[in-house]
Amino acid sequence: MGTSFKGAAFLMESRVSAAAAGDAEALYELGVAYSTGTNGIEVNLVEAHKWFNLAALNGSEVGQQCRAEIAEEMSAREIAEAQRQARAWLSETSRRAA
Repeated sequence: MGTSFKGAAFLMESRVSAAAAGDAEALYELGVAYSTGTNGIEVNLVEAHKWFNLAALNGSEVGQQCRAEIAEEMSAREIAEAQRQARAWLSETSRRAA
């Protein structure tokens, strides 16, 4: 079990690194992980929406679709928080790139 946890942590770290580089597939995969609870991640629709939103901004059509689907299960306040977190992520990654 410890090995699978380490593997899941490594997978998530690699996805976050790729996401920071603007990889739409990595952004989408993070959304999937948070929306389904895969890779040892607890389901969190705010986080999922954030990652699907970022994937959509990077051209992922499936990210757009998934964002819309989970938005139906979220309150307006949760969606606003996810959008705020997405803006903060963009701001932070652009600062690191500069």
